[in-house]
Amino acid sequence: MMGYELMTARMRRGEMTLGEKLWQVSWSFILLIAILAAIGAVMLYSAANGSMDPWASRHISRFGIGLAVLLVAALIDIRQWMRYAYWLYALALVLLVGVEVRGTIGMGAQRWIDLGFFQLQPSELMKVTLVLALARFFHGADLSDVGRPLFLIVPLMMVLVPVALVLKQPDLGTALMLMAGAGVLFFVAGVRLWKFVLVIVAGLGAIPVAWQFLHDYQKQRVLTFINPERDPLGAGYHILQSKIALGSGGLTGKGFLQGTQSHLNFLPEKQTDFIFVMLAEEFGMLAGMALLFLYVIALIYGLAIALRARNHFGRLVAVGVTVTFFLYVFINIAMVMGLIPVVGVPLPLVSYGGTAMMTLMLAFGLLMSVWVHRDVQIGRRGAYDDG
Repeated sequence: MMGYELMTARMRRGEMTLGEKLWQVSWSFILLIAILAAIGAVMLYSAANGSMDPWASRHISRFGIGLAVLLVAALIDIRQWMRYAYWLYALALVLLVGVEVRGTIGMGAQRWIDLGFFQLQPSELMKVTLVLALARFFHGADLSDVGRPLFLIVPLMMVLVPVALVLKQPDLGTALMLMAGAGVLFFVAGVRLWKFVLVIVAGLGAIPVAWQFLHDYQKQRVLTFINPERDPLGAGYHILQSKIALGSGGLTGKGFLQGTQSHLNFLPEKQTDFIFVMLAEEFGMLAGMALLFLYVIALIYGLAIALRARNHFGRLVAVGVTVTFFLYVFINIAMVMGLIPVVGVPLPLVSYGGTAMMTLMLAFGLLMSVWVHRDVQIGRRGAYDDG
């Protein structure tokens, strides 16, 4: 009993050895995300018509690098993440500004910075650093602080500035993810529900004004969402082919490498945005439901870690990471099913993409850091707290 109490006290102070931290890592969660990444590798192999190149091999290597990033992030003391949260947010913000200055243009948008060996998309990095920065800000606040409207000006600006920069790229999908993820953190931090209703009403009222600032292709996406048949060979082509592929797969699918819509190149962006459709066409609706079940398990892990954390910063980080992961899944699945306009959000751990993979693995590393240091108690200034 004395040994257990001593161990518990050391965990609360964050005085664990490297071996003890590795023992605390949730290896079952890592196995789960490895299974998801493996499903992605199989589908990318199929997308290349039975070849590891150019997508599956890179997907596997990126997951391996990302796994190392996850473990390193998990072993870093949660108080260190809190200490440098604002600096990491500032770095991501500078990179977003850098996109405007020297960003590379691809597929009609300026979203990447060419590092020579890697195309960095700072907006993906901002999804994680914004969670850290907001968690750091609200950690030191109590309900009376959060209840004051003036107190919320700073965190609102922390959200709106990167959102404005992302919209300018333009990247409507990522901007919506940033706002939605931040909104959940505001709610968990204690912001009253009526304030969200006020913001939503104001947002709905601003739709006619916002419409004027949308790019032509974004307007076409909204109009196509309302009526895909209005331009079946143009703006509506993507979603119509997606629905055909989803329906043709039936319950059990056409078989591995036998998807007609994908392998006859009717299905666009099959390695990225529409990879779920290819999975449903080849393996059927049952396989699609099984993939969604795996995602649900991962989300339950995240929420359980948030509930178990004994410090407010870790709880907010866990919620933020889990919500971000949920938004990836929800937006992609809803998009390919025609429930929302196509906004170009990848399916996490399954779609091909370098920055998105690294961002997710870093986010999962933060989630694991919260779990490993779940009993660490942090004072309002970020130091160890006895009580």
